[in-house]
Amino acid sequence: MTRHAPEVTRVVTDVDGIPFSALLCAVPKPRAVLVALHGGAVTSRYFDHPAHPELSLLRTAAALGVTVLALDRPGYGDSAPYGDTMGDPERRVDLGYAAVDRLLAQLSRGAGLFLMAHSIGCDLGVRMAADARRTDLLGVELAGTGHHRHPRLTTILTTGRPGARGPRTRAEGGGGIYDLLWEPERLYPADVVGAAGLLSPGPRYENHVAVHWPREFPHLAARVAVPVHFTLGAYEKVWRAGPEGLADIASLFTAAPRVEVAEQAEAGHNLSIGLTATAYHLKVLSFMEECVTARDNARPWVGGDTPARETRRAG
Repeated sequence: MTRHAPEVTRVVTDVDGIPFSALLCAVPKPRAVLVALHGGAVTSRYFDHPAHPELSLLRTAAALGVTVLALDRPGYGDSAPYGDTMGDPERRVDLGYAAVDRLLAQLSRGAGLFLMAHSIGCDLGVRMAADARRTDLLGVELAGTGHHRHPRLTTILTTGRPGARGPRTRAEGGGGIYDLLWEPERLYPADVVGAAGLLSPGPRYENHVAVHWPREFPHLAARVAVPVHFTLGAYEKVWRAGPEGLADIASLFTAAPRVEVAEQAEAGHNLSIGLTATAYHLKVLSFMEECVTARDNARPWVGGDTPARETRRAG
């Protein structure tokens, strides 16, 4: 007998008079619930591109028994008209968790929640992961962010010369920054480059986040007390990558019981809509499954005579 895959549906809830939208793919008895937080200037469709269901995080996870809620972050989707009221980061955390709890109110959560955030969405992801009030959080995946900007981005920001390389980048208006987000283009389906079908204006508070994030990230990371998985694409050009960049990030999560960093081969900045999206998603789901197993066994992450904290780079 063939089991039908669950559908991806758009759901909306109300939090303090503000509508919050999301994409939901729910399974009857999930191992856990993965809450996905998109990056800047796109919507939750980043995790379920309408033209490429084969790359979908939601559909891949559902096939493995995991419910996924891809939330339109505060100031996106249905909450976009209220973006100017969300400048306080703690308010965004409260709104984010309230929206998640209401959207999942009638659904099983399995072992708990696992957070996954990309790019500027990591601001909300790290803050939610650091919220000591939550006892149901299994762990967190962070990707496409960092502590130090890539030298090419630093040059663009300091010289004010974007350095567009071709007609397409000039037409998009992003110049060199656009290039950094999407190169090399061979790593993406042709109709995905530029995020066609996903684009959305971002709330103004993200201007502040973009400027101050490199300084705030270390302080926030030190408050995260759940297992952390961190990924950068092998061709990441927005943040410092490679062994040094990954080691730098790992050193920030001093309170996390386990930190794993990984470089995704054949991937650029936009990991979840590239040609290796499924490979990336499976690695995240594997880490989440380890978090579920640890919760099920009700034991510390690293036992016996080994240290209380484990940090490693995935192969």
